[in-house]
Amino acid sequence: MKQTKQMVMLFLIAIVGLTSCGTRVEPNYYGVLMENYGKGGKSDYSMQQGRVNTMAPGTELFQVPAWEQRAEFTEEGGGKRTLHLKASDNTEFNASPLYSYKAIKGQVVDLVFQNSRLGSGDGFMRSLEDNVLEPNIYDIIKEESRKYTTDTLMATGGNLRFEQDVQEKVRKAFESKGLELLTFSANLDFSDKVKQKIDTRNEVNTNISVLDQQ
Repeated sequence: MKQTKQMVMLFLIAIVGLTSCGTRVEPNYYGVLMENYGKGGKSDYSMQQGRVNTMAPGTELFQVPAWEQRAEFTEEGGGKRTLHLKASDNTEFNASPLYSYKAIKGQVVDLVFQNSRLGSGDGFMRSLEDNVLEPNIYDIIKEESRKYTTDTLMATGGNLRFEQDVQEKVRKAFESKGLELLTFSANLDFSDKVKQKIDTRNEVNTNISVLDQQ
């Protein structure tokens, strides 16, 4: 009888130990559990809720925020990062993109599966931005900039059309990764020298138009 009680106690202790060693999926997060080190591909990843046992070897829990994420390009030291671009006429200009997005619930497993190499800690989303999203945005905005002349970019509506084209391509790129793009702004800026050159050209064109009318 005494031996039976001891066995029951050991069993209860083991159960408590296993449950206490688990990890709970936090509120407003999507939980994705990776098992077997992910060797089996996507089949080793599954959505989870509540407390999850992460004691088994090769098991890792990823927690993806369910709310809107706001981001901007930053340097390693934390300062604002400016992208240096060139228009089709070889004029240099800058961009300081701002964007916001959130994970698509039905595609969270794909998001984690494709980016599990980035780690599962609190910095998962920041690492995703630095290593995946922002390089992708830079490639898109650099490619689009070569399709526009400086005059077009600085003309009324030209800047807006450029941003709309970039935003649509970024939206599709994010969607393929399991993310919904909510807002995007390229924030283009030209040097004072370029602005002065354009202003002078516009003034000359205006004077010519007045003389023609006269």
